[in-house]
Amino acid sequence: MRSLPLLLLLAAPAAAQAPAFTVEEATFADIHGAMKAGHLTCRALVEQYLRRIDTYDKNGPAINAIIAVNPMALSIADSLDRRFLTGGFVGPLHCIPTIVKDNFETTELPVTAGSLSLAGFVSEKDAFLVRRIKEAGAIVLAKSNMAEFAFTPYETVSSILPGYTKNPYALDRVTAGSSGGTAAAVAASFGAVGLGTDTGNSIRGPSSHQALVGIRSTMGLTSRGGVVPLILGADIAGPMARTVSDAVAVFQVVAGEDPADPATQAAHGRPIPNYAANLVRDGLKGARLGVLTQAYSTPTTDPEILSVFATAIDDLRRQGATVIEAVTVDSLDAWIKASAGNCFPFKRDLNAWLASHGSRVPVKTLAEIIASGKFHPTIESSLKAGQAFPDGDPDQMPDCRKEEAFRARLRTAVLALMDKLQLDALIYPTWSNPPRKIGDLNTPHGDNNQLFSPSTGFPAVTLPMGYTRGGLLPAGLQFFGRPWREGVLFRLAYGYEQNTRHRHAPATVPPVN
Repeated sequence: MRSLPLLLLLAAPAAAQAPAFTVEEATFADIHGAMKAGHLTCRALVEQYLRRIDTYDKNGPAINAIIAVNPMALSIADSLDRRFLTGGFVGPLHCIPTIVKDNFETTELPVTAGSLSLAGFVSEKDAFLVRRIKEAGAIVLAKSNMAEFAFTPYETVSSILPGYTKNPYALDRVTAGSSGGTAAAVAASFGAVGLGTDTGNSIRGPSSHQALVGIRSTMGLTSRGGVVPLILGADIAGPMARTVSDAVAVFQVVAGEDPADPATQAAHGRPIPNYAANLVRDGLKGARLGVLTQAYSTPTTDPEILSVFATAIDDLRRQGATVIEAVTVDSLDAWIKASAGNCFPFKRDLNAWLASHGSRVPVKTLAEIIASGKFHPTIESSLKAGQAFPDGDPDQMPDCRKEEAFRARLRTAVLALMDKLQLDALIYPTWSNPPRKIGDLNTPHGDNNQLFSPSTGFPAVTLPMGYTRGGLLPAGLQFFGRPWREGVLFRLAYGYEQNTRHRHAPATVPPVN
């Protein structure tokens, strides 16, 4: 690339100079547009995100979302700058600084699942999703805090990082769990996007609490290869972002079959659609949506959540959707009671993951983790419950067979309900209550996410629908739909986002001078 003569540069009027690029709330389009225009390098971009992490994660408001920063980030950025000069963008995620939850294997940084028992373990390979985003040009900027071993959906605390991760919208509030570190970091613009995991809640809950977009895919459309398991029958990995378009861009890159994850055999032979084609501003026009009352209506549902949701329904209708109130799955309560039991194969799944790494991991079994004592005291009972679960094939155990029968029945019932009412999606508030205060275990938590999407394996997307407590605490709207129809959910979510624009940056982490 030839540089302009010095005299021409000196003669250029000040008005012609591009404004300084700022990373706060920057989208992929913003980043790539500035690079194409010659106003931004990858190194300068990464330096800005690193400056924000240094200023706000352990200092100032002390969000406490980051476990480790990639020491190779700037050298990777330099390499991407050199490649850009000769060949343009290396892929659709060129120089997108990404926050990665600490249960994804990464070759540059340790993976500990938030536990001191795994301290120092560095994998020889990247998790499938991490490899995919790297191949598309992304940079793993940092590993984020998580609820240790992903046990709790309610708060983000671990033994690998002292203290709680704070909600950047209100520093005395939780981030939800277990991908709360990723959510807090992305919301605070410590990175452009993040990767999280969701067994029962942990992409969608933290996204709701931090005014983000979170995607839980159809089971089998995204890989868990290289992710520390909680329960493989329900674990999902996926993106968390500040906009629908950015989340969808990452999803486009990571979706697809992985030989290392047998669940993704279900995606074999299924072409991956061009999901961006669904990002149309009038995506809600003609849509039919059902309000799934059973997903959120409880005796403790917060009135302000109901008020924000009512406004969201009005907005959906104004944007051209037909919204059918109070749809329900018949006999659901009876089915849940009939399926009650103990099916918790965490020990089997974790031990298999540990065994796959041989001598590289400091502990070899769940029993060794418990014996080490190197874990946060709040998870001791969960670890011991996992260890107490009988050995053998869970698929042949009566309680697990009852649970799978319930899942099959629920899948059939949800599809029948949607077919009967000709619905494009079911909708509900992502949590029934606002983020509660850190350390408060008495106020209702409001988690709505454990039942429908995890039990069916069907996809769900959450995005901001407004705020409670005087405009302070974010609330999320969830679209839940048919399997393999993520594109429909993206169309609905994008249409709602573009016509409401609820997300705003948290005030605790302003631009860094």
